[in-house]
Amino acid sequence: MKPAPVAYARPTSLTEALELLAGTPDAKVLAGGQSLVPLLNMRLAAPTLLVDINRLPGLDHVMAAPDGVHVGALARHSAVLADAAARRTQPLLADALSHVAHATIRNRGTTVGSIVHADAAAEMPAVLAVLDGHVEVASVRGRRRIEARDLVVGPLQSSLEHDEVALEACFPALDARAGTAFTEISRRQGDYALCGVAAVVMLDEDGAVASARCGYLAVHETPAVVDLPALVGARGPLGDDVVTAASDLALGVLDVEGDIHGTAAYRRHLVRVLTARALRTAYDDAATRTTTRTTAPTPTTGGTA
Repeated sequence: MKPAPVAYARPTSLTEALELLAGTPDAKVLAGGQSLVPLLNMRLAAPTLLVDINRLPGLDHVMAAPDGVHVGALARHSAVLADAAARRTQPLLADALSHVAHATIRNRGTTVGSIVHADAAAEMPAVLAVLDGHVEVASVRGRRRIEARDLVVGPLQSSLEHDEVALEACFPALDARAGTAFTEISRRQGDYALCGVAAVVMLDEDGAVASARCGYLAVHETPAVVDLPALVGARGPLGDDVVTAASDLALGVLDVEGDIHGTAAYRRHLVRVLTARALRTAYDDAATRTTTRTTAPTPTTGGTA
């Protein structure tokens, strides 16, 4: 099957792009196209206009700053994954990106495009949500910021208006006492996950868990984030009783669904297994980072008397 006839525009300025979107209510934005083009080919989407933003300047940046990693709308997955400063600032971003599809798709697909596509089985929406990130968007009416918790409103539905373009996604920097982990299970490498878990664990000054949360993909109709107070006060190695309590809490919140790829019962089992795995890895990561930071030698200054 091929897409229905559609008009195509390739603006060279943001102003031009926003005016095109404002003038055509059913227009779609084309960036990497790795999610949109298959929908067009299957005629699950049939806009009358495609607005290709690939010629817009200044949107392909990957910038690591003290507050976090800022990813522009045209930054490809592969560019974000390869950025060493971004990996140091927020390691969860690269850990999750390494699970996204295949290298060929990562070379073309955009991180921001994946986020606003709002697929519950995709890695990037869950990562942005568990980190409490946000997206900056623009329209002819001006610019606004959408928090991750307000971004996905339903299956494949974001809170962007039809005339808005997502300009940048912002992933907060990892706290000095925190650790992260990402894990997922799929039938084949590169397939959509049957279940995925992104974990963030924060330690207090004594090395006990101060907070823990997990983001889930492919088990709920939208990316889901669950805070896990059952871990607070725990110390490593995390025992079975602690991670089991955390998994039970997550399952009590998640409305786990089955499909042709995996039953609800199987996905609930994966939630238990992957929650335990991710929490233990994130705790160990936090403990290692804290130990490294506190035992690092104090720099000395040279000079002559």
